[in-house]
Amino acid sequence: MLLSHKYQFLFVHIAKTGGTSVRDALSSYRWDRRYGIAQFIVNKLSQLCGHKLGCRFPRHSKVIAAKEMLPADYFAALYKFAFVRNPWDLQVSSYHHILRERPGLLAGCADFDSFMRFKLDPERCYQYHIDTSMQLQTDYLIDLQGNLCLDFIARYETLQDDFNAICTHLKLPIAKLPHKRQANDRDSYHRYYSDELAELVALHFKRDIEMLGYSF
Repeated sequence: MLLSHKYQFLFVHIAKTGGTSVRDALSSYRWDRRYGIAQFIVNKLSQLCGHKLGCRFPRHSKVIAAKEMLPADYFAALYKFAFVRNPWDLQVSSYHHILRERPGLLAGCADFDSFMRFKLDPERCYQYHIDTSMQLQTDYLIDLQGNLCLDFIARYETLQDDFNAICTHLKLPIAKLPHKRQANDRDSYHRYYSDELAELVALHFKRDIEMLGYSF
């Protein structure tokens, strides 16, 4: 999550949706003269204590955290946005990320199919790096009553165009997004799925698919 007091926006960062590129492009706007020093001190204190103070929003916080912690009128005035992604494509991205960064988590999984069946197993132990991508994206966008709290839901599939629209709305200079963690090691996500596995993913992410309008 990235909050800018000066430009009055809140970016909700959902993992594996192009958010690292968006965050890097907008990160300089989170500091301003009024709150910059306080933000810097809080940021360093949070890092020094291993983020145990609860004094800042973690990178992948849900919008409800900001709604509950910020003054209601201040939260309402913020321009709130997030990027979302096709759930089937997101799972392929997550698989390759873990394969590259944390291959030990794939022990016993011969391929994407077996890894997904492991991820979808309700009996397995929780593992942050696996379960982050199993969280419904809509959980990041709603309040405790299930109401959408964002002003704009942008899409990974139209990343640059939607980012341009956000910058235009906020009256910020439009910049080409940096290619952070750009994937060039995979085929189209469709090739990874059997009909059965695609349906299992559809069942797990049913609410995302319905609310965000995605299809296989």
